[in-house]
Amino acid sequence: MIKHFNNHRRPLLLLHPHLFLPKSFTFSLTKHPSSPKPKQTPPLYPRNFCTGIIPSTKTHLYASFFCTLIHLYLDCGRYSNATDAFFAMRKRGVVPTMPLWNRLIYGFNASGLVSQVWVLYCEMISCGVLPNVFTVNVLVHSFCKMGNISFALYLLRNVGENNIDTVTYNTVIWGFCKHGLAYQSFGFLSEMVKRSISIDSFTRNILVKGFCSIGLVKYGEWVMDNLSNGGICSEVIGFNILIDGYCKSGDIGYALKLLGRMRREGLVPDIISYNTLIYGFCEKGDFVKAKSLIDEILESKRNNGYDLLKTNDPLDESSAAMEPNLVTHTTLISAYSKQQALEEALSLYEEMVTNGFLPDIVTYGSIINGLCKHGRLTEAKKLLKEMKKLGMDPNHVSYATLVNSLFKAGNSMEASALQSQMVVLGLVFDVVVYTTLMDGLFKSGKPKEAEDMFVSLSKHNKLVPNSFSYTVLIDGRCKLGDMDGAEALLKEMKEKDVVVNVVTYASFINGYVKKGMLDKAIDVMRKMVSENVLPNIFIYAALLDGFLKVGKGDDAVQLYNEMKQVGLEENKFTVDAFVNSFKRAGRMEEAKGFFDDMMSRGLSPDCVNYTSLMDGFFKVGKESEALTLAQEMTEKNIPFDVVAYNVLINGLLRLGKYEPQSVYARMRELGLVPDRITYNSMMNACCKKGNLQDALNLWDEMKNCGIMPNSITCNILIGGLSKAGEIEKAMDVLNEMMLLGLSPNPTIHRVLLDASSRSRRASAILQMHEHLIGMGLQLNREVFNSLITVLCRLQMTRVATFVLEDMRERGILADTNTYNSLIRGYCADRHFERAFVTMSQMLSEGVPPNVMTYNIFLWGLSAAGLMKEADEVFNEMKRRGLNPSSSSYDALIAGHAKTGNKKESIQLYCQMITKGFIPQTSTYNILINDFAMAGKMAQARELFEEMKIRGISPNSSTYDILISGWCKLLRRPEVDGAQKVSYQDQAKRFITEMKEKGFIPSENTLSCISYAFARQGKKAEAQKMIKEVLKKKNIK
Repeated sequence: MIKHFNNHRRPLLLLHPHLFLPKSFTFSLTKHPSSPKPKQTPPLYPRNFCTGIIPSTKTHLYASFFCTLIHLYLDCGRYSNATDAFFAMRKRGVVPTMPLWNRLIYGFNASGLVSQVWVLYCEMISCGVLPNVFTVNVLVHSFCKMGNISFALYLLRNVGENNIDTVTYNTVIWGFCKHGLAYQSFGFLSEMVKRSISIDSFTRNILVKGFCSIGLVKYGEWVMDNLSNGGICSEVIGFNILIDGYCKSGDIGYALKLLGRMRREGLVPDIISYNTLIYGFCEKGDFVKAKSLIDEILESKRNNGYDLLKTNDPLDESSAAMEPNLVTHTTLISAYSKQQALEEALSLYEEMVTNGFLPDIVTYGSIINGLCKHGRLTEAKKLLKEMKKLGMDPNHVSYATLVNSLFKAGNSMEASALQSQMVVLGLVFDVVVYTTLMDGLFKSGKPKEAEDMFVSLSKHNKLVPNSFSYTVLIDGRCKLGDMDGAEALLKEMKEKDVVVNVVTYASFINGYVKKGMLDKAIDVMRKMVSENVLPNIFIYAALLDGFLKVGKGDDAVQLYNEMKQVGLEENKFTVDAFVNSFKRAGRMEEAKGFFDDMMSRGLSPDCVNYTSLMDGFFKVGKESEALTLAQEMTEKNIPFDVVAYNVLINGLLRLGKYEPQSVYARMRELGLVPDRITYNSMMNACCKKGNLQDALNLWDEMKNCGIMPNSITCNILIGGLSKAGEIEKAMDVLNEMMLLGLSPNPTIHRVLLDASSRSRRASAILQMHEHLIGMGLQLNREVFNSLITVLCRLQMTRVATFVLEDMRERGILADTNTYNSLIRGYCADRHFERAFVTMSQMLSEGVPPNVMTYNIFLWGLSAAGLMKEADEVFNEMKRRGLNPSSSSYDALIAGHAKTGNKKESIQLYCQMITKGFIPQTSTYNILINDFAMAGKMAQARELFEEMKIRGISPNSSTYDILISGWCKLLRRPEVDGAQKVSYQDQAKRFITEMKEKGFIPSENTLSCISYAFARQGKKAEAQKMIKEVLKKKNIK
């Protein structure tokens, strides 16, 4: 026995990683992934265990006792206690027998403590207990589970012929297939034949599944056929694997044909065969066929032997035993939920109960998932409570789904409470739950908590972050702009041999595109290709969108051509990228042309494409085209989602032709659940119309529906209440906002300061400012600028300077906007010296003035008639390299016209037009008035026509000036009869236009009309009549 042990001791103990594979061992890097590099083995824990503590006669008894205790700990999930108990046993010199060792090794492996299996194995060898084939099989399985297939391979080839069997090879083949190395695993078959180890149906099925998992389903079928022809009997399981493979590859028709082949080969399809097909049809969206399969199974049950495939075998009654099970119904319910067909899912649920199938946790989980996807969180929470009432404990998946949806809805407090419930109930967090919670935390704006969740997952003694976990964390960091942090995670993934997939790289590309770092994004794509990870259409769409956003159309076209060369066809995402590019430029006709061209090529646009186009037409004011698209969606049976309806709501409400409540009711009729954007749009419309109570009702409703208001919601409601003077109600909303975990922001600070400024008391403004700081408002430059602006608008410049000093003491530097507000205040007060001193101060502090700074001076000086100083400011502005704006010219024209310098004002007008600027209405009015005062009505009329050609709408004052000018010409004594008729016609023309536009003439204009048109002695009566007629016309 000792000799036998010594003969086996060397190969069993020298299982060190650098000895596992020869240096030449590798796999092809061209067609298939290479074998993972050997990882460092766990420590061997060499110990000097005490012996003799337990009498040798009782060693077996104590070994049995310790092993029982260890298994109890493992069954209860107390893994650290199980490990401690094991080492306590060894410390006391207790040596279990071979069966007990095998049970321990199997128990640790089955519990997921795969890294400890190697430790136990080393301890067993150190005790002189030799492994048998069962021990080796468990050890090989543990290595394959950890991804250390090189270790498993070494064991397979070095433990001796007596310690390996078919199961050993099957396990190694499974390990290789699990890592996508189906081609390499196929090579083990020849090795099995050489070593006279039988190939069984398990071997075949593992290989078939391996090829199916990497998308090579036809090759998997070839393997199954060849092995079956070699003497391995065909069986249902193998065919079910193939059916599943073809369903997942999209060839559902061929999968259906395999059922016929099974029957021809004497095999009876089981319920798993049908469930797989039902799942395939559901994934394809063919619910009619999926439902028909269930109906056929039910019909076969009723007919007791009806042949589902209508074969010619009258003796086959096997289908009599087949009936849809819980999995069948749950598969269909889950698919309906995923495809946004929630009502169908609920209907099928009722039908399922009627047929005698009681739903299980998975069924309920599918319905909860569907409710969450539709935003019906209140119903999802009720269903969760209903499960508990029925004595059915919701599992971690149901909880995680609801928690994630609450996070996405912005209801972080309730999500956190539900997460705490999971902990209290002792629900096990697996990698999926951790990853789901991380994703929800990132999307709800809680990156720190998401990072902490990942740290908890990493420190877990049983769970290991997978590719999805890393990808969620990388995506979160990329969206926050932390590209360096994301790159560090990518490096960690590669060091730990975690697979980096296309989704991971897509996060990097989206992150770099968002930051405008397109060269880096392209580098990532090239890196993907070098690592045999091929970019998909979504990556190309993201890059196209990035190039188009920054105006690099040529690069976008080049990328588009490259996409076509690699065999990728346009899809809705690439179409959206080009449509959005046209939309940003306001070129909606070109966007529609591109859209139509894509449809003519056979591309079927979806709701997202139509929504983008519809949104673009609404934004450029072409409501009829937008509504035509909405009608087209309806005719094509393209259902509106919440986003599409939100765009439609905003467009319709912008027209002012629809009441918010009627639009909202229509959305409910369509079965669409409003989201936060919907409520924000509705509340904004209500506030604009002055329906503040309706806005408050919507505020309460959205909270009752489990949709958490965000800062935009609060900005809208508090802004609407503040503008209406409802300060107390606005403060009530603000207090409620605090309870929801939201702090006042700069927007709320600005609107509440504006509301407080109506009292025209500095104390009220400052009191509101301090109150908001006490509620958590973060002080920054924007906040101080708002305060200074409000004070200066009320000409409280002295108080504003104190605020500026406080700002500096807090270490917040003033910027151009700060000084502009002060200068505006001084100019409004005609304290121009102080204004110029302030400008000198900003220059000395290195704060550059902008065009707005100079425009403030120009308007102030022009209003004061100080045109010499205004011209000097204008010239200095140009000397500093700043280009005057339209407002600069408007100010100077107004000033020179006011001081009677008509020549200068006309010259400035010509300069303005030459530079491509369009004067505002008030500027045209000033120039028209200058001509009218001089009796040059032909020139005044010419300016009026030019004004309309340039798209500037005349106002009431414009018509007052023109009508009065023509009427005054009528009163001149030198006007002859023909001229008088002509002047009367011109005056009547402008009176008619004025009435059509709904304007009411001023008292002075009415007086001019009456004097020009009324008969002698009837002027007062004529004036009264004209006024009444025009008022009536305006009312109509």
